[in-house]
Amino acid sequence: MLFNSLEFAVFLPVVFAIYWFVVNNSIRLQNSFLLAASYFFYGWWDWRFLLLIAISSSADYAIGIGMGKSTSNTHRKILLFCSLLVNLGFLGFFKYYNFFVESFYSAFTFFGEAVSDPELLEIVLPVGISFYTFQTLSYSIDIYRKKLQPTQDVIAFFSFVSFFPQLVAGPIERATNLLPQFYQSRKFDLDQAVDGMRQILWGLFKKIVIADNCAIYVDQIFGSHTEQSGSTLMIGAIFFAFQIYGDFSGYSDIAIGTARLFGFNLMRNFAFPYFSRDISEFWRRWHISLSTWFRDYVYIPLGGSKGGTFFKMRNIFAIFLVSGFWHGANWTFIVWGLINALLYLPLMVRNQNRNNLGTVAQGRLLPSLYEGYQMLTTFLLVVVVWVFFRAENLTHAFEYLSRMFTLSLFSVPDVLPKNLLLVILMFTAMEWFQREKQHALEFEVKKSIAVTRWPLYIFLILLVVGFGGDKHEFIYFNF
Repeated sequence: MLFNSLEFAVFLPVVFAIYWFVVNNSIRLQNSFLLAASYFFYGWWDWRFLLLIAISSSADYAIGIGMGKSTSNTHRKILLFCSLLVNLGFLGFFKYYNFFVESFYSAFTFFGEAVSDPELLEIVLPVGISFYTFQTLSYSIDIYRKKLQPTQDVIAFFSFVSFFPQLVAGPIERATNLLPQFYQSRKFDLDQAVDGMRQILWGLFKKIVIADNCAIYVDQIFGSHTEQSGSTLMIGAIFFAFQIYGDFSGYSDIAIGTARLFGFNLMRNFAFPYFSRDISEFWRRWHISLSTWFRDYVYIPLGGSKGGTFFKMRNIFAIFLVSGFWHGANWTFIVWGLINALLYLPLMVRNQNRNNLGTVAQGRLLPSLYEGYQMLTTFLLVVVVWVFFRAENLTHAFEYLSRMFTLSLFSVPDVLPKNLLLVILMFTAMEWFQREKQHALEFEVKKSIAVTRWPLYIFLILLVVGFGGDKHEFIYFNF
């Protein structure tokens, strides 16, 4: 079920009404209802996927209880290994089986070995498997590390794993943050719900107006890259940067806003990443839930920033390559991760990687010239690297870039939709002026004037309705 669909427009208010007006007197009833609603939401795509998420949830629930009772470190390690085996086994089979088979075949044929054609499987990738797999793994790992006590409440745990607002594309929640919220009594908070509705509106604007309209030109330009000028290819790459940001951060905004309607607080997933001043800051602002997951469960266990320069470099490469591979079974994602590691390394070696987000031009209307230069160069670097993320294969990516960086880069683009550019400028300006907030429509209602807020809401709704055309799936549904 898509957030930007008529089905969800019916589903959400029905679930909201039952949750607050029918089952509101019991936490267990609320959790049970959320679990049923979440399974219905997920099964809307394909009911067969429900078996996978049920098996994954059952395994980690039982493993968590086992680790909680065990006093043997060896036994606890075996149970953790079982959790890793079940979750990563499902993920590896459904997402990476064909990739490994094809890569194995290509490697042998490259060296002239006679190998029969690979036997590929017709596997349908379960929607959201990369997200809920990491969510359940955080539970098992945190229990193993004794940072979390295992839950005895099977309904609360299954609801945590399948919570419908963030089930399909995140944010990837930690059990230490989200699971305890299922134990707490929840009372309807009007201010929280109103802010959630604002964030949902902003997410729909990002998805329907920005991302889906950029997608039209991105598909056209990337699909005919051999016929386009360098400037047009640059426009295509820039549009893709806004497409993927509007698409993915839009989903996160809708997810976080929807969760707030039900009394839950999800972690922030994006912090205006295109205002970053270097690649290090970009990765602290982009897909925060995944970046911090890899930091806590991969990077730090490898040694993090401890040790000599070689070990630091090894860990940086490991984290970015694993991140690239997490995104998809294609060499384009691995190269994308590798390039990001290469861009990040100089900052780490010079100890210039930003450990705290801060806010660019904090307290000022405009950035300094130097900050503006930093943001522009960082954005352009990100745009170029996004080409690998969007390309169908490495040949496509290298051809696209080689044709883009020619003298025709300085010509007038063949594709220049003025209306869309105007909307993107407006969108960027709104995010800039709200860059110290959690999202662009976060207002202190008591200090703001309704006569200025409501015309803005109505204007955004009209844009969503007016620019809304064919529904596009969220990009990260494929991951």
